[in-house]
Amino acid sequence: MLSRHRFDPELAAALAMMPEVDISDVDLARAAQAEQLAVVVAAADTTGVEVEEISAAGPDGAPDIRLRLYRPQGVRGPLPGVYSIHGGGFVLGSPDVDHDWNLLLCRELAALVVSVDYRLAPEHPFPAALEDCYAGLCRLAENAGRLGVRPDRIALWGDSAGAGLAAALTLLARDRGGPAVCFQLLCSPALDDRLETPSARLFTDTPVWNRRSARLSWDAYLGYGVRGTADVSPYAAPARAAAVGLSGLPPAFVSVMEFDPLRDEGIAYAGALAAASVPTELCLVPGAFHGAWAVEHAAVIRRATDEAVTALRGALAPGR
Repeated sequence: MLSRHRFDPELAAALAMMPEVDISDVDLARAAQAEQLAVVVAAADTTGVEVEEISAAGPDGAPDIRLRLYRPQGVRGPLPGVYSIHGGGFVLGSPDVDHDWNLLLCRELAALVVSVDYRLAPEHPFPAALEDCYAGLCRLAENAGRLGVRPDRIALWGDSAGAGLAAALTLLARDRGGPAVCFQLLCSPALDDRLETPSARLFTDTPVWNRRSARLSWDAYLGYGVRGTADVSPYAAPARAAAVGLSGLPPAFVSVMEFDPLRDEGIAYAGALAAASVPTELCLVPGAFHGAWAVEHAAVIRRATDEAVTALRGALAPGR
C-alpha cells in the first residue's frame, strides 16, 4: 500500500519498528503512547542536563500547569530560553513526547528548555491548550530572573499540533502584548482545519499521520461540526490568520515532510509569513513522512535536525 510513496530508504526501513497511531479511541491511544514513552524516557541519556518539574499557575479558573525544565549543567546564566510545545494531534502527549529533542536542544544551545504539559482535547477543546501554553510562557517570562533566563531571548518550538500551538501562541502573545518571542521553530505544523490543500487530499494512506487522523484531530480540538466552517478562530488554526494579520511576528523556521498531509499548509504558512515581511526559512525534508523526526539515525533527519538547530542557535545568539 505504501510502495507508491518514495520514502527515504533509511526511513522506510524504520517503519516496521514505529508504532501505529490511531486516535479513533483516544483512551487506548493514550495508554499505548504512555507505555512506549516510558521506555524511551527511562533510556534517555541525560548527561550534562538537570531535569526537574515545577508547577505554575494556569489560566484564570483553570488548574495549575506542569512545566518540565531542562538546564545545562555547569553553564553560567542568564541563559537563552526555548519554550517547547509537544505534539500529539491535540489529543495525545506530554513533555515525554519531546524528551530526547529537548535534551538535545539544551545541550546544543546551552539553553534552558521549558516544556509545557497542556490540557488535551476532546475533554478540553480549544482554547484550553492554547491558554495553558500562554500561561506557561507568561510564568517563564515573569520568573526569568529567578530561572536564569534572558527574557529577550525566548524562542518557541513545537512539532505537529505542538507547532500549530506555537504558531498560534506567537499570534496571541503579540495581540495581548504578552511575553516577547524572538523566534518560532515550527516542525510539521498543524495549521489548517479545512484540509483542502493538495497534500491533505492526497495523503490518505501515509504512515503515522494521514487525512483521517487530521480530521479526527481537528474535530476533537474544535468540537464536532466546527471544522471547516467560518467559526474557526485564527488562534486555533493559524492558516486563517488573515483576519488578524501576520506582521510583527518573530522570525520563523518552518520544516515540512514530503509525504505528510500537513506539508502544504506548512509551505503556505511560510509563504504568508514571508509576504508579511517576517524573516522565514523553509525546509522540505525529502522522502520523509510525518513523525520521521523520531528516526534520529537517518541521514536525511540528521541534516534536517542540524538545519533546525542552526537556525535556532542563530536566533538565540547573545548579539542578536
